[in-house]
Amino acid sequence: MKRSRNSSRFVIPVVGLLLAFVLTGFAYATPEEAKELYNDGLKAQQAGNTDSAIVSYQAAIKADPSFIDSYLNLGAIYFEQQKYDDALSQFKAAAERDTTSVDAYSNIGRVEYLLRRYAESVSAFKRAIALNPKDAELYTELAKVYYRQKNYEDLVSTLEQGAQLGGGDYLSYYMLGKGYQKQDQTTKAIEAFKKSASMKNDNYAAEFALGQIYLGQEKYQSAAGAFAAALKADPNGFRAAYNYAVAVESQDQDAIDKNIANWEQFVRIAKKNPKAKDEIARAEQHIKELKDRKEKLDLQ
Repeated sequence: MKRSRNSSRFVIPVVGLLLAFVLTGFAYATPEEAKELYNDGLKAQQAGNTDSAIVSYQAAIKADPSFIDSYLNLGAIYFEQQKYDDALSQFKAAAERDTTSVDAYSNIGRVEYLLRRYAESVSAFKRAIALNPKDAELYTELAKVYYRQKNYEDLVSTLEQGAQLGGGDYLSYYMLGKGYQKQDQTTKAIEAFKKSASMKNDNYAAEFALGQIYLGQEKYQSAAGAFAAALKADPNGFRAAYNYAVAVESQDQDAIDKNIANWEQFVRIAKKNPKAKDEIARAEQHIKELKDRKEKLDLQ
């Protein structure tokens, strides 16, 4: 049986925006009126009174157009409201007024990423990293953009730099594994996927990726273990169930009862997903062949 190659869609989460929650110690000589209006906005925002916060931040900007914290927090509100163009406008205004603001450039990068303007997102994150080259999280966020661009060379280089700074979570190591895999660095890919799996329980994507590599290497026992872990993470993962059946049968084709049971398990899982129509048809045909073989053996 051919293995199922496609994994489930791996969703890259958006990192929360940085808010300028500062009640005292303003970075610039800000007029008292602007400070008071900003603090009013901050208190309203923290209390969940978004409309009042917007009014206060807008008034603070009018009182002191150079006070970038108001732009950052106003942009964050628009971001939460999914008004991405308005959010971007505020973050760009902050960056124009303070070209050293890491928060402004990183937030621009995050919004441009959501708007799928990846070149602009890369540029913004690179600017943020240039301003704060020791922030490991920024490297992870830049790598997310490279992942969307399928720019695996820069993805690997960026994540390796982040790892040297002590950064890296399950998502970054998963992306690093994919980058190594695309560059035919299989040993490093396995190490990265294992690291990803160790950092998050029930990590379907990393376990599935490991299983695919082992299956391609004909390391069927390791492949079966990885696909079993993927199924534990997502009991509805029909492609993991399919490849688990492939791996187990490849180890022992004479274990007919076990193989029939595994393929029937796949069919039960896959029937919940309309995308599995072709795989189900192949599996059902194979189950019939296995049962015919078993019947002939029983008659001998």
